[in-house]
Amino acid sequence: MNKYVFADKIVCYHGSWSAYRSGNGHFTVSDIDPTLCTHLIYSFVGLNTNGTINILDEDLDVTNGNLANFTALKEQNSNLKTLVAVGGWNEGSTTYSMVAANASLRATFIQSSLQLVQTYNFDGFDLDWEYPGQRGGSTSDIENYVTLIKEFREVFDEYGLLLTAAVAAASSSVDLSYDVPSLSKYLDLINVMTYDLHGSWDGVTGQNAPLYASSIDTTAASQLLNVDAAIQGWIERGADPQKIALGLGFYGRSFTLSSTNDTSLGAPASGAGTSGPYTLEAGFLGYNEICETQLEGGWTIVWDDEQKNPYTYKGDQWIGYDNVESIILKAEYAKSLNLSGVMVWSIELEDFRGICGIKNTLLNAINSALASGSYAVTVKMSVPLRIFLLYIFLQF
Repeated sequence: MNKYVFADKIVCYHGSWSAYRSGNGHFTVSDIDPTLCTHLIYSFVGLNTNGTINILDEDLDVTNGNLANFTALKEQNSNLKTLVAVGGWNEGSTTYSMVAANASLRATFIQSSLQLVQTYNFDGFDLDWEYPGQRGGSTSDIENYVTLIKEFREVFDEYGLLLTAAVAAASSSVDLSYDVPSLSKYLDLINVMTYDLHGSWDGVTGQNAPLYASSIDTTAASQLLNVDAAIQGWIERGADPQKIALGLGFYGRSFTLSSTNDTSLGAPASGAGTSGPYTLEAGFLGYNEICETQLEGGWTIVWDDEQKNPYTYKGDQWIGYDNVESIILKAEYAKSLNLSGVMVWSIELEDFRGICGIKNTLLNAINSALASGSYAVTVKMSVPLRIFLLYIFLQF
């Protein structure tokens, strides 16, 4: 049988804390359209030092019924798969490193996760350890993470449950954290976080998730900070393309320009951009915040044809982000490499109220792009990647 198929998965993360946002940014489980994603992932639960799952917001998740309501979305879409994610940036790495290194704690972690999944009728579990071997982790994390995932797999297979993971994008981080072939062997999906590739920490303006490198990327390191290099890096290191979901950020990274006389890509920046009314985080704006502020007028929008992304500026504020056009190009790119599909972080950052136009405009664009039978994006493949993909193709 020919299993060589186009990308068809749309994996959507939901950050549950959006329930505390104000005004038009307030987003709850009831605002989710379950027909626009193939997989929905509830974020996050945490991990205790004794290996048990930590419900981070008991009132929201349990008392107010968020977890139960989330999996009940399957009643509106019988093909939908729901998962719950453990970890995230704020959880760090120390506890995960300690638990992964201890056989007894690993067993407790797995059984506690299984209990959570079964209690609330989830279809699987997503590991979002950020990151093995980093941020307080250990050099043995790479090996221990494989052991943890392998043991998760053995238990979850008994119950027909999915096991996925969110992973770093940049090759420098991948090499510190993962045994890529082993992750590819045991995971159902590898959700590559191909965003946060540039931000105010750089000191100059840059795209959150450029598809390709820019001509201003003159160093070897900077030439790897783009979606194309990240995805090719995962494949070249041994990941099965049909298990990779390409991460799409429904947000932008913002900057305060050092001078309004230089508004270009790579312009000096004095710091993070002004926070938005919903996310309230300097240097970070949801797509809904970006499009709504653009409605007020005065913004210049520039298409960067090298990186296949827009950026926008007004006064001393500069934002690198994704719009419908760039999102479609990334979805088509995923198809061109026969990836599993795309992953979205995160749906509450979308124009979910349709204030700027079509409701859920980015998710609708993704669905249309993946449903289309053709694509026109040009993939710049290295020789090793061409050989690897040819090998994969000839197996089917």
